[in-house]
Amino acid sequence: MEKYKEILEELNSCIWDYSELKFEEFKSSEKIKEILKKYDFKVESNLAEMETAFTATYGSGKPIIGILAEYDALSGLSQEANALTPIPRKNISTGHGCGHNLVGTATVGACLKIKDYLVNSKKSGTIVLIGCPAEEGGSGKAYLAREGVFDNLDIALTWHPAGGNAVLTGSLQANCQAYFRFKGISSHAAGAPHLGRSALDAVELMNVGVNYMREHIEPTDRIHYAVTDTGGISPNVVQNHAEVLYLIRSTTTEKVNKLYERVCKVAKGASLMTETEVEIIFDKACSNIISNNILEEILYESMLETPLPNYTDEELKFASNMKNTILDTDIESDLSLMLVSGNTKKDLVKKYKECLMSNIILEHKHLEINLPGSSDVGDCSHVVPTAQFVAACFVPGTPAHSWQMVSQGKSGIAVKGMIYASEVLTKTALKIINNPEIVKKAKDEFLAITGGIKYQCPIPKEIKPKKKKF
Repeated sequence: MEKYKEILEELNSCIWDYSELKFEEFKSSEKIKEILKKYDFKVESNLAEMETAFTATYGSGKPIIGILAEYDALSGLSQEANALTPIPRKNISTGHGCGHNLVGTATVGACLKIKDYLVNSKKSGTIVLIGCPAEEGGSGKAYLAREGVFDNLDIALTWHPAGGNAVLTGSLQANCQAYFRFKGISSHAAGAPHLGRSALDAVELMNVGVNYMREHIEPTDRIHYAVTDTGGISPNVVQNHAEVLYLIRSTTTEKVNKLYERVCKVAKGASLMTETEVEIIFDKACSNIISNNILEEILYESMLETPLPNYTDEELKFASNMKNTILDTDIESDLSLMLVSGNTKKDLVKKYKECLMSNIILEHKHLEINLPGSSDVGDCSHVVPTAQFVAACFVPGTPAHSWQMVSQGKSGIAVKGMIYASEVLTKTALKIINNPEIVKKAKDEFLAITGGIKYQCPIPKEIKPKKKKF
């Protein structure tokens, strides 16, 4: 990857600086497209009614390999780069607290290297970088899947930064998100309370009702909420408007839909009790992940064959100082350790505590498990055989969506982990190009799991991608 190192370092830095939110990644997507156009990739923009979604394609013939790029940031995570304490950037409220600057950059590097191979070898094969907006709270890949963007792919690959190196297996949860907006009647809370009908009361009653539901849901279900509008700050005014946002998760879309119906009933009940009106606004959803053992094994081989990064004394000093900000409980929750338990996890946690940067690749074993959390990669995986891995870009245990993760995003340790990930993606794609049997086996496994049932998008057709909530 040395040939493209400077380009990738600059790209990563730019995307980190831009820190653009879901569906608004205009500068980030343009920067990626600009680079790929320069290297003769054919770019198609404005996909699935998302201005920042695109494909960049090079090559011809089979196999057609999709590499999934992400580049959206998070709100409320403004943070100076390479700082060891929380220091917000001036006039910036956002930050890359999940490392999507690294995700998007590594996929560009892989596509450029794969293109070089196709040119030099004259092999049949097509590489497609798919620019996927709004992984954070927007389910951009679900909209892409709904519009058939993944339909022509043979294989899809992606990755995510973490504190360790591992192939991901099993599934993540399906989810859906909706706003519940209540409308009441305002009045003077002391002079004429009998004339008021409190929308905030309705929100509170809804939350209480849903909390009582928790005794009667499956252990793998999750229901989260945030009050997004309290109806004002004057306690002597009965609030005539209030709103709460719910995120509902379960192991499959079907189970999510049933939970959603129950939550909607609770909202309507709260509306009846308070004599208010409720408007339910469906926001977004994503599917659970269908993992693919065949592709996981190829990714694992590629990870083992790719040398792990070496770090300079300066980089290790930075890692040591950053490690002092991270708790032992954070280390136990590192993304790379989600797939292990018992004594294996204890041993790995001990190693993570002792090292400054992970210098191991976790042994891979395909598992049929469901992990907490969600990703819109799931929607791609319901269309085409898909696999992903995590690579060490941060000090082990760096909490996701934290100032520490934002701070490390442009550091030398993060860039070296990103380069490693890019090499792994490249090696995996080349193995697939040179061995068509891999595609056949991966597709056979995919068909065995899905039973040939076509993908159904969990987002209703009438719901469009939304930059804002309404």
